[in-house]
Amino acid sequence: MHQATREAGPENNGRVAVKRRTLDMAFSIGGVVFAALLLIVGLVLTNQANFAKNYVKDQFAQQQISFTPAEGLHGEDAAPGGDCLVANGGKPLETGKQAECYANQYIAFHLASGATEAGYEGATYATLGTPQRALAADLQAAKDAGEPTDELEAQVAEVNALRETMFKGETLRGLLLTTYGFSIFGERAGQAAMVTYIAAAVLFLLSIAGLVHAFTTKKDETVHLFEAAPKEPALV
Repeated sequence: MHQATREAGPENNGRVAVKRRTLDMAFSIGGVVFAALLLIVGLVLTNQANFAKNYVKDQFAQQQISFTPAEGLHGEDAAPGGDCLVANGGKPLETGKQAECYANQYIAFHLASGATEAGYEGATYATLGTPQRALAADLQAAKDAGEPTDELEAQVAEVNALRETMFKGETLRGLLLTTYGFSIFGERAGQAAMVTYIAAAVLFLLSIAGLVHAFTTKKDETVHLFEAAPKEPALV
């Protein structure tokens, strides 16, 4: 292998030179190796993107969730972003983006509507705990005092049912949104894979060009890399 040499003579000022062909070969081989590494990274990212996409689809297929047909909606599509319910009307839920739509537009709408109809506008599973405990205390106090409890029992039953519905709905909504987040990671992996493929292709083509240049360059052509620092005179 050719090695870098220091040219002698005052006109060269100690400059270090290397064969142009050697330099081209070194950069080209290094470029091919790095392009191969990028290709491997891209394949790994593609594998992860496909895994996320297929996993999400398979899990949703087991749940057998389908969107309500557009003609069966009762105001869900009127909320901001609700047009996705119309676009997916009657379709099976298969993707992370569909899960986001179903969770934020369909489930959230019905949970909010149910709370409002029951007289607890804006309530959630967590906030319903306070009126639930208060009504239970009032019911117990009425029983202890021997007072009529029919109305209080109805209120307690209503808030209990509402809170249970909230729990189920918010749990499902959270699971769907978590799956949506998982699918986003898969999409980002796919995008990153595409970038690495492009970078690997460009680097590989540049490396090939470097090899072609190396074999079309004169064997004795040299390139000055840098100027070596002059040696300090030895102290006597």
